[in-house]
Amino acid sequence: MLFPDYRPRRLRQNQALRRMIRETVLTVDDFVLPLFAIGGKNVKNPIDSMPGHFQLSVDQLLKTAKKVHESGIPAVMLFGVPDKKDALATSAYAKDGIVQKAVKTLKDSFPELLVITDVCLCQYTDHGHCGIVDGHSVDNDATLDLLARTALSHAKAGADMVAPSDMMDGRVAEIRGILDDNGYSHTPIMSYAAKYCSYYYGPFRAAADSAPKFGDRRTYQMDPANSTEAIREVTMDVEEGADIIMVKPALAYLDIICRVRQEIDLPVAAYNVSGEFSMIKAAGKMGWIDDQKVMMETLTSIKRAGADIILTYFALEAAEILNGMG
Repeated sequence: MLFPDYRPRRLRQNQALRRMIRETVLTVDDFVLPLFAIGGKNVKNPIDSMPGHFQLSVDQLLKTAKKVHESGIPAVMLFGVPDKKDALATSAYAKDGIVQKAVKTLKDSFPELLVITDVCLCQYTDHGHCGIVDGHSVDNDATLDLLARTALSHAKAGADMVAPSDMMDGRVAEIRGILDDNGYSHTPIMSYAAKYCSYYYGPFRAAADSAPKFGDRRTYQMDPANSTEAIREVTMDVEEGADIIMVKPALAYLDIICRVRQEIDLPVAAYNVSGEFSMIKAAGKMGWIDDQKVMMETLTSIKRAGADIILTYFALEAAEILNGMG
């Protein structure tokens, strides 16, 4: 098909035509909004590098959850900011931990809202790493039990889904086993299966107070240069019992999302991370871009690449536009 016999512009002449042949359609059903829970009452600490986002005490969390529910967004992802930290991350799996309290309150108030919990230890350890430290190394196998206990504590609190983000080898199987053994075989696991060691996480680490106190996470998070390794990671998690596979970050890893979508028949999630959010917001504030339009283009690109689920700090803003209110 060559010009002048074929003219692609014929089908771009007006909005109605463009809508009719649009291949990728973004909806509020695609979104999960990440939230940061912190102790206290009436706490709403602004996150400077993430405009419009806050560390929220449980009472304030309910107000945001109400907006999420009313917008039609189906789910939130909960991260905890604990009052205390120690070498064994005991706040992560405590019955009265911040995430456990937040989950129970959210489910009591909004039973239809899907509450997903991040399962990791970095926010809860005094060294900021995602597992138990032996010297300056993270002990993979010693960490698995604590991750499993954390996931179980979230399920007991009422979490609809758990999402291990630590990147320890074997953690999906360990979590699946403890959930099944304790009567939570119905609780799905959304695995951060291909999580890269990325500099796009900076704003999040400030929000969650989770930056490592020494070294970095290159020994357990993936090398940004690798693609085939992502398929090995994803395949391992599928075989261990993951129900949903996540790629993180999203925007700089669209090729990974696409490849995972082609090779794996489970639902694929992608995390539009804090750095991706903050860059768009900062450029919009400077007047260099139309941040609302770039936001929608970015989210569409993530879905076009193959993501069924998009975790994004843009969720409420995008929902307003999609619902015709923006």
